[in-house]
Amino acid sequence: YFLLCVNYFFYGETVTDYFFTLVQREEPLRILSKYHRFISFTLYLTGFCMFVLSLVKKHYRLQFYMFGWTHVTLLIVVTQSHLIIHNLFEGMIWFIVPISCVICNDIMAYMFGFFFGRTPLIKLSPKKTWEGFIGGFFSTVLFGWLLSYVMSGYRYFTCPVEFNNDTNSFTVDCEPSELFQLQEYNIPLVLQSVVGWKTVRMFPFQIHSIALSTFASLIGPFGGFFASGFKRAFKIKDFANTIPGHGGIMDRFDCQYLMATFVNVYIASFIRGPNPSKLIQQFLTLRPDQQLHIFNTLKAHLLDRGILGSLEEP
Repeated sequence: YFLLCVNYFFYGETVTDYFFTLVQREEPLRILSKYHRFISFTLYLTGFCMFVLSLVKKHYRLQFYMFGWTHVTLLIVVTQSHLIIHNLFEGMIWFIVPISCVICNDIMAYMFGFFFGRTPLIKLSPKKTWEGFIGGFFSTVLFGWLLSYVMSGYRYFTCPVEFNNDTNSFTVDCEPSELFQLQEYNIPLVLQSVVGWKTVRMFPFQIHSIALSTFASLIGPFGGFFASGFKRAFKIKDFANTIPGHGGIMDRFDCQYLMATFVNVYIASFIRGPNPSKLIQQFLTLRPDQQLHIFNTLKAHLLDRGILGSLEEP
């Protein structure tokens, strides 16, 4: 029940953003969208009251224990999955590059640690070494930079997902943004004598990929350390035995959760700007007098800046 409530709360506004036309067409969906937060809170209160009424003598401790675990699990699983879906809607490249960097770091840190590892890194994971940590960092930054160059040239990976009202389906086709258009950059004077070039052509996204791969290399492993400490606390080696020799699914994704959150925060802080289509959607839901007021205000603003006048000239 709580899983359904949390999913409705997190995905309700997302569905409205990306399926606005469809939601406005159907009366039940329009109601669920308009009163989304109130319905979410009501559902949670109902579940809370149901839990209190279900308390049984001699089982209080176990019931509160399970109630707490339910909330922690939902916070970790549903929140992260919601952020991953948001990243996907920004473009496949925002999903593939980060997870690939985490996988690359995991592999290369193991390889460097296996062949060159001498200095222990952290007591929680005795097999982790400084050599593997540093080697994984440089390998991941290089890998992320090269992978970004390859993927930035394909619209399928770079275009955000949009809903086509005519075909009632998702489309991935757009004019690539400045992030995915080749730009010319000047190489610092210190490096010019080494590489022999004065300028280099690359995608701006490659610069952002350095930040993503750096996080995957320096902070991402702490998700694995956290999982190791958690398993030690409960005296277990792996979360499960789904993959022979590698543990369960959670053992493979212990670093991905931190990465998904970072990517979402990074996009919101440094990449995403106001979305014109969403602004128009909100504009169309206003009353006619409100729409007219906004139109006149915008027109006056454009006239003052001289933009509208220049556009009206031949």
